[in-house]
Amino acid sequence: MAFDIPRNVILPVDAVDVRLDPAPHPLALEHADEIEANWQREKAANPAFFDGTMVLPSALAYRDRQLAGVCHEIRFATFLYWRKHRNFGHAEHYYAHAALVTADNALLAIRMGAHTASPRGVYFAAGSFEAMDFRDGSVDLDFNMARELGEETGLSLDGLRRDAGYQAYSENSGTAIFRRYYLDDDAETAAEKVRAFVAVEPDPEIEGPVIIRGAGDMPDGIKPHMVAFMNWHFGG
Repeated sequence: MAFDIPRNVILPVDAVDVRLDPAPHPLALEHADEIEANWQREKAANPAFFDGTMVLPSALAYRDRQLAGVCHEIRFATFLYWRKHRNFGHAEHYYAHAALVTADNALLAIRMGAHTASPRGVYFAAGSFEAMDFRDGSVDLDFNMARELGEETGLSLDGLRRDAGYQAYSENSGTAIFRRYYLDDDAETAAEKVRAFVAVEPDPEIEGPVIIRGAGDMPDGIKPHMVAFMNWHFGG
């Protein structure tokens, strides 16, 4: 299977079957010493980093509007090593976005904190999959989306209208999968709720909300996969 996905195009996705393999990721086995040495350098440069666990795919494919793949639990240190090199045929990133659409048709994104692994990057609230996101053998995208959105913004997906399916966008380094959720609030009201949440968090992950009102609205730090989604959303 490896990574067999059309690149640099928005793909409609009706179903996702990505499973967690208990075996170590091949990247972790093949580059253990380099991963550890790189972790020591990364930790020295950013003491806020924590070497927790996350999930990284070793295979992902797109067929007949479906995504299927295999993931493995890894150290955050392994992810940082992968991110620095990105030239491994058996490892790419994979993550999900709850794309929040406000009542006035803006998109509500976030700006990550300067102390994070994506300092001041702008995208929808999201985080790498963890083992807890795999239920009944397969990844639960919406559980992951709700968990990450709540942790970063304090907002909830409960009861919100949502698209029936997903959209995916794949680059050579990884694949983002989006599902639009529709807020009852306009952009400023929703953004103020996020600001209020961040203001009382002892160690917030994000700097605050970012309102995007059109395809040409390009805040500093916007990620390429976000630009592709913005063009798709605002282009109808």
